[in-house]
Amino acid sequence: MNLYEQQQSNRRKSWLVMLLFVAFFLVLGFGFDAFYLGAARGGFPVGSVIALGVGSVSAAVSYFSGDRAVLLSTAARPIEELQASATDDDRLKLRQLENVVDEMAIASGLPRPKVYVVPDADPNAFATGRDPAHASLAVTRGLLDTLDREELQGVVAHEMSHIRNLDVRVMTMVAALAGAVALLADWAQRGMTWGGGRRRDRDDDDRGGGAAGIILFAVWLVAMLIAPLVAQLLAMMVSRRREYLADASGAELTRNPIGLARALEKIDAAAGPTPIVNRGTAHLCIADPLGRPVNLREGAVANLFASHPPMAARIAALKEMAFERGDNHE
Repeated sequence: MNLYEQQQSNRRKSWLVMLLFVAFFLVLGFGFDAFYLGAARGGFPVGSVIALGVGSVSAAVSYFSGDRAVLLSTAARPIEELQASATDDDRLKLRQLENVVDEMAIASGLPRPKVYVVPDADPNAFATGRDPAHASLAVTRGLLDTLDREELQGVVAHEMSHIRNLDVRVMTMVAALAGAVALLADWAQRGMTWGGGRRRDRDDDDRGGGAAGIILFAVWLVAMLIAPLVAQLLAMMVSRRREYLADASGAELTRNPIGLARALEKIDAAAGPTPIVNRGTAHLCIADPLGRPVNLREGAVANLFASHPPMAARIAALKEMAFERGDNHE
């Protein structure tokens, strides 16, 4: 898949993700109306209207402001703000980061993204935003302290590739919408507890009409209970292959696959996870910030539940690229 095909694919996925989330909201709202408020039998569909409103607003907000929500959730600070109060040593590291971002923006032909630093000692990085003109790139303090210039350049090039491919649009929207689905599911469960007592003594016919109504109720109940899991599965809809593609295209930007391979080795060797990054935004990072074992495996189960391919496989692919190019400096 070339650059333009991948961009078109990610645009289609963006719309699909939004429609799936809105549909999921509607299912939760309809069930609440039908089985607890009786709206399906002639009353006003309060739950459906609220769910549709929440779903539509969440989709729009995630598209236009999802990047700001992600940055706020990680306590990321603009690099300009940090430079004003930095020590001389820190100022040099921040200036190096700025220079590397400028270089990779020129190499990729993209506008320079806004640059942020996340106050976490674990080395990691992510990009967010709806398109190259509204993109942000964030690195952790640990990444600046751990990597040398070549390795930092490889990581920045990887994230610039996500921006160029429009991966960040889908990834940012999913991060924002997954949280909204989990919140609405929690509201529905609380509403079920509140409304269940009033309807517990009514006949099964009140739940939609005999056996069919009971089946529909059971399906809705299961959907509500597994909503957070479904949201996480949707977060994995963007194939893990996007990380391989970003590694490869990032290495092409720097002409130095070994630099990114060394960076991934250091990131992989870090002692612990990135605690400041939550589960909803984990799939944005260059490495899994939660340290989940499923990201160490390949196969159907890993493709469903893992946010990243195995780090060892990514490093091996980069070293193979270096071998094919004739690079031998490790």
